[in-house]
Amino acid sequence: MEAVDILLEKWRDRGLSIDAGDNATAAAADVVVLATPWDGATQTASSVEDQLRGKVIISMANALTRIGKEFEPLVPPRGSVAASVQAKVPHCLVAAAFHHVPAKELGDLNHPIESDVLICSDHVEAGRVTSEIVSKVPNMRPLDAGELAMATPIESFTAVLLQLNMHYKTRVAVKFTGVPEPEAATGVASVDGAGADGKTDTKANAKAKVDGKDKGQAAKGTASA
Repeated sequence: MEAVDILLEKWRDRGLSIDAGDNATAAAADVVVLATPWDGATQTASSVEDQLRGKVIISMANALTRIGKEFEPLVPPRGSVAASVQAKVPHCLVAAAFHHVPAKELGDLNHPIESDVLICSDHVEAGRVTSEIVSKVPNMRPLDAGELAMATPIESFTAVLLQLNMHYKTRVAVKFTGVPEPEAATGVASVDGAGADGKTDTKANAKAKVDGKDKGQAAKGTASA
């Protein structure tokens, strides 16, 4: 309860509607962001499977470890955390997203975030809902990254961002060039449409910030389990 009180006091001018609760309470939300440490994601989802049935679940955890001064990606049994969650709760609509977004800045409503958000899912509805949530955050752009199998390289790439953070003593995020804005192309920024030609400019600009903390924070205005 104390954490909720702190948030409401800090953002009193925002008119936020936030309630404290356990995992079961969070799972009762229409859309659930699974923002636990990566090795607890499947267990958490499984514990509230009945409440999650048929709902969109956004997985944002990255399976990483630190060996010496290097961050290295780990590969869960299903290839990614998101795929493992989908296998554990098959009646849910899992989307992978927010892996490269700065966790600290994501929790600061006064701090602008300029970042693309790669979204992948096997479910059109999950991609659509996740894209809508991302679009509501100023300066953040949702990008359709394909089916859930793409969560493997997306989650692993976070290790590269953390290495850049350490090397340059900053926080970085990913911004892709060459991708048309949603109003200029059909379906480029949402999972329920096809890309213009299937090609993406892979040049990325390190513009914003990602920190090395676990993504154990909920997306703005969305419940987390």
